[in-house]
Amino acid sequence: MTDGTRLGARYAMPSGWRVATLVDAWAESPTARTLVLEVPDWPGHLAGQHLDLRLTAADGYTAERSYSIAGPASDAAASARVEVTVQRVPDGEVSGYLTDAFTVGDAIEVRGPVGGWFVWSPERDAGTPVLLAAGGSGIAPLMAMLRTRRDDGDRTPFRLVYSVRRPEDRLYADELARLARAGDGLDVSVAFTRAAPLDSRRGPGRLTLAELGAWGWPPELGPACFVCGPTGFVEAVSRSLVALGHDPARVKTERFGPAVD
Repeated sequence: MTDGTRLGARYAMPSGWRVATLVDAWAESPTARTLVLEVPDWPGHLAGQHLDLRLTAADGYTAERSYSIAGPASDAAASARVEVTVQRVPDGEVSGYLTDAFTVGDAIEVRGPVGGWFVWSPERDAGTPVLLAAGGSGIAPLMAMLRTRRDDGDRTPFRLVYSVRRPEDRLYADELARLARAGDGLDVSVAFTRAAPLDSRRGPGRLTLAELGAWGWPPELGPACFVCGPTGFVEAVSRSLVALGHDPARVKTERFGPAVD
């Protein structure tokens, strides 16, 4: 299997796997694409869970990757459609195919939902302030939490700190702006690490301890903290939150890939 090469749709049905169909897709950035999958017998999911996608080539070669679910929480009766956002990885055989060659009507194997720790629920977590810290495409599961909050009419105070390289790399930029303008208790702060727009509150550079302290919640409020992104980002932010006085047991993390800036 090579980058961007269409794969044959030879799908077996081992236990736990379902054959899903791509029913819609759109670009989120020059290198990221959101996929809407119709999944038969989808059992529903919680905000923050992920799923596994598996591709099978005509020669039987398979490749499997995990992606966070970006759509809001759902139950089995509500919808069989599941939304994920895929960031193209240089030389990535799966991400390259999903962002460049996977077209509406194509099939793919899906297994999930997976995970029950890195999740947020309005019913379970009502009233507790929430801090979301995202690095790059790590915004996806956190976006599921924000969308669940919106759809539920929940007004739990949320603060999102989003670290991204350049303005064009932001995911869900317009939707995040609309959510922040709603005036229902959500605050969004963005740190650009390599190039910042003229209207940015700060110049390019890595997220600092002082910024995390100012843009997040005071530790004495006991917020629930969710940190997702590349390994280096997650390790730096989680260490910083503990240094600021946050209870390590309240800091939940999810990471992917090698350490990067």
